Amino acid sequence: MYGKVTLVGAGPGDPGLLTVKGREALLAAQVVVYDRLVSPAILALMPEEAEQINVGKEASRHPVPQDQINHILLEKALEGKNVVRLKGGDPFLFGRGGEELELLREHGVPFEEVPGITSAIAVPAYGGIPVTHRDFTSSLHIVTGHARAGKALDIDFEALVRTKGTLVFLMGVSSLPDICEGLLKAGMDPDTPAAIVERGTTPAQRRLDATVATLARTAAEGKVESPAISIVGQVCSLAKDFDWFDALPLKGKRIVVTRPKERVGTLANRLRKLGADVFEYPCIRTEPITPCPAMEQAVEHLADYEWLAFTSPAGVEAFWAMAQAKGWDARVLAGVKLAAIGAGTDKALQVHGLRADYIPEVYDAAHLGAGLAQRAKGKVLLLRAEWGSPALTEALEGSNIPYDDIPCYTTSYESEHAAALRDLVTAGRVDLVTFTSASTVKGFVSSVGELDFSGLTGVCIGAQTAAEAAKHGIPTVVAERATLDALVNIIIKEGQTNGTH
Repeated sequence: MYGKVTLVGAGPGDPGLLTVKGREALLAAQVVVYDRLVSPAILALMPEEAEQINVGKEASRHPVPQDQINHILLEKALEGKNVVRLKGGDPFLFGRGGEELELLREHGVPFEEVPGITSAIAVPAYGGIPVTHRDFTSSLHIVTGHARAGKALDIDFEALVRTKGTLVFLMGVSSLPDICEGLLKAGMDPDTPAAIVERGTTPAQRRLDATVATLARTAAEGKVESPAISIVGQVCSLAKDFDWFDALPLKGKRIVVTRPKERVGTLANRLRKLGADVFEYPCIRTEPITPCPAMEQAVEHLADYEWLAFTSPAGVEAFWAMAQAKGWDARVLAGVKLAAIGAGTDKALQVHGLRADYIPEVYDAAHLGAGLAQRAKGKVLLLRAEWGSPALTEALEGSNIPYDDIPCYTTSYESEHAAALRDLVTAGRVDLVTFTSASTVKGFVSSVGELDFSGLTGVCIGAQTAAEAAKHGIPTVVAERATLDALVNIIIKEGQTNGTH
C-alpha cells in the first residue's frame, strides 16, 4: 500500500507563521524531507521517531539535486510512509513544488499541498512595507530574480514598469544590478523608492532603504546576502513609519532558554513575540522512577501524613503515572494537604483537578521548607528528584518536623545542541541565558562544559538559582518574583541595556 506525500510550506522564517494545518501534517509525519531555510524552531517539531532527511538547498549550491529529491519522496512513499516535504515559504511559489509532484503523479502516489505564508508578502510586511496601498498602487507583481545557470534573466521589464505596481523580486541578490538596470532602461523613474530586506521575519532581519537607481550599490555596500527580497515601488516610502518589527524590545537579542524539554515552549514563544532570537536549549531530561516501591508504599499509607509536597511538575507527573497504573484517582489524596514549590507545579496539579493548599511566596526549596515548618503539625511526604535540594529537608529538621523524602524521578543533563551552543558562547554571541531553577544551571554547565561565562548574563528566577549560577562564574540578574511574567520583565530590561550580537 502506498504512503502519502504532503508538501508543507513552512513560511519565511518566523516559526509563528507556520500554519495550523502545516503543523498538524508535520507532527504526523513518519519521514520529513526539509530545506535549509526552514526555521530551527519548526524543525524542532519533527517527531523524534521520524526519519529526517536534510536536502539543504541554497543559492547556486544544491548538495542534493532536485531530481534526487523527487526520487527520495517517491521511494519513501512507496515504502508506505507518511512523508512531509517541508519547504520554506510556499511550495507553489517559485518553490518547485509542482516538479516534485510530477513523479508522484506518474506513479499514482497520493499527495497534498499545504500552502505556506509566502515571503513575497510576509517579508515586506515585517519590514514595514505594505505591498499594496490604494494611495500608491493597484497591483502587485512577484518576480523571480533567479536565472538558470548560464542564462540571462527572462524578465519583461517594460511590462513591469508599465503596470506602475509594486514589484517584489525573490532570490535576486546576485542579479540585483541587472534587475535595477533593466527597470531603469525600461523607463522607471530613478528616484522610485526601493528596499531590500535580508533574513526577513527572523530576529536577524535587516532592511536597507534606497531608490531603484541606488539599490544595487546599497545592497553591495551593506554586504547583503541571501536570503533577501527586493521591493520596488512607492509603498517603500512607508517603511520608516510602519516599521513595527525593528521596534520590538528584544529585536536582535540572542537568548538561550534552558528548561526541561517538556516545558520549553512557553517562555521561548513569549520571547520570540518580543523579537528575540531564541536558542531553545532543553538540557534537562526527567524520567520517572518505575517501579517506585517507596512511593507506592507511602501513598498506600497517606493517612500517616499531614502534607504531601511536590517540588516540580515532574514530581506531579511521576506520582500521577504511578496512580494511573494502580487504578487510583484523585480520591487517594483525600485528607492530605498539598504543597507546591511554585505556580508551575500548582498548574500541573490543576490539570488533574487539584489545587495546592500552600505555595511559598518565593519559589524555592528553602522557602517551601520554611513554610511547611510553620504550618505542619504532623508528618510530611516529599516526592521529588533523586538529588533534591537539601535546603528543604534542613528547614524541616530545624523545626523537628518528621518527613519522608522519596525520590520519584531522575534528572539527567544532556543536549544534542551542546556543540552549537558551546561555539556561540565561546564566540561571545549570546546575550542572555534564562535559568528557571538550579537544575537548569547545572544542566547548562554540565552539557556545554566549563567555559568562560563572564561575557553573558544569566537571568534567574530566584536567589537559589542565581547562587548556583554564580558558582560557575555566570553574572546574574534576578527576577523580582519567581514567575514567568517577572522573568520576562527583567529580560526586557536587560535586553535593552546590553549590546546586540
